[in-house]
Amino acid sequence: MANILEVKDLTKIYPGGILANYNINCSIKKGEIHALVGENGSGKTTLMKMLFGIEEITSGEIYYKGEKTAFKSSKDAIKLGIGMVHQHFMLVPSLTVAENLTLGIEKKKGIFTDIKGCIKAAEDISNKYNLKIDSHKRVRDVSVSMKQKLEILKALYRGAELLILDEPTAVLTPQETEELFEQLLSLKKLGHTIIFISHKLDEVKHLCDRLTVLKSGKCMGSYNVDELSREEISKLMIGRDVKLKFDKEDVKPTKNILEIKNLTYTDKFNIKKLDNLSFNLKNGEVLGIAGIEGNGQSEVVSIITGLINAEFGEVLFKNQDISKISIDKRRKLGISHVPEDRMMHGCAEGLTVSDNLISNVYKQFTNKVKLLDFNRINDYCLKLVKKYDIRCSSPKQTIKGLSGGNIQKAVVAREFSVDTEVIIINQPTRGVDVGAMEFINDKILNMRRLGRSILLVSANLTELIGLSDRIIVLNKGKVVGHIKDIKKVTEEELGLYMLGIKRDIEDQLKEA
Repeated sequence: MANILEVKDLTKIYPGGILANYNINCSIKKGEIHALVGENGSGKTTLMKMLFGIEEITSGEIYYKGEKTAFKSSKDAIKLGIGMVHQHFMLVPSLTVAENLTLGIEKKKGIFTDIKGCIKAAEDISNKYNLKIDSHKRVRDVSVSMKQKLEILKALYRGAELLILDEPTAVLTPQETEELFEQLLSLKKLGHTIIFISHKLDEVKHLCDRLTVLKSGKCMGSYNVDELSREEISKLMIGRDVKLKFDKEDVKPTKNILEIKNLTYTDKFNIKKLDNLSFNLKNGEVLGIAGIEGNGQSEVVSIITGLINAEFGEVLFKNQDISKISIDKRRKLGISHVPEDRMMHGCAEGLTVSDNLISNVYKQFTNKVKLLDFNRINDYCLKLVKKYDIRCSSPKQTIKGLSGGNIQKAVVAREFSVDTEVIIINQPTRGVDVGAMEFINDKILNMRRLGRSILLVSANLTELIGLSDRIIVLNKGKVVGHIKDIKKVTEEELGLYMLGIKRDIEDQLKEA
């Protein structure tokens, strides 16, 4: 089969001599689903940005359909037939599905947008590719899976023959993931080519024809997927064997340390995100929270940690209502927080690794005249960098220069290294490679062994089942499932709860 895309000796060097990609050589065959895998910082994102015209190449050549090409912007890539669906959707919540799909190339009636024309265009392309959407609904009111379909249709509407999908299943249920795979296979049959970027190696094995492995900015080779096991792919990515199982001892927690009582919250779009929500976290357990994104998980975490206030309800920490006290006071009581968005809430991206590691404990490094003792700070940070395998040139490096996985490890290091009783963790391994995932999961289980109580929100259901002692499932701001026997639950069963197809009886839910 002919190549639709080929790169030769592709190199990207950023200002300051930072080498992101070096002499990359690989090819993508027309009509295949081709996985791109590699650990965080391996150069996957930079390579895709060059292929989509977001980043300029330093040296090397890109051939598309046999023609040498150079992209000055993403508009050039789109014109040639390349589309990209980013991990974080590029949609306008206040506009309708149809308006988002046609945004920038809308049908016009004179100087005004032809709304009916936009809706017809959306429905026509939806029917053509059998990707069902609700054209009239505002994007803020549709499911995550429909947003995913909309992003794919946006690219197809603009003529994409080659689709780049960045972590497309990160927030989907098993059922939604299977549906997406069926749709991608249908696109493949129609002659489309797909580059599939993922850390989920089971999905790569299930869906893809070939894969290319990047490591430290270099191409380690391209392979037929059926020639490699999941473990062999991991070893190519990380350079060592990766443990893919969870080692967890049984615990028998008794007392409640955190009690959530009747929480209610409505967002700025007047959508009720939490509806009289109640559950308990017991001493020394990991309580997992499952749910499709947008069903209240982020809001309950934000209320517990003090980022937002509930309209009604209580948050009791060791029988004390903390719902009205400051974030700082909550932290001093013994509540740590690894947030969902590591860049927005987890770190100060313009500061150094060292600054970020001590931001919650800096007062303990002051001397008699209240000035910071930088020698003690450096010693402390070097220990954390080593203990948590934070790969940086030194603690004085600006944190935004690190890969996503290393930034996440820095956030985890800061939050796990203080005297804490409860740790709230939201999406601990989103967007990190299998090596960093293994490392962070081991640290979570170690905190459990030390008796910490952990509230864990994760879209990775394998991870959630592997780490949790109990799981509650949220749907439309309510607990619809309470899983006490973790050993018997499956990802598919959790998916049914998440979609609202399955619901436990009230007596079981009251025990949550």
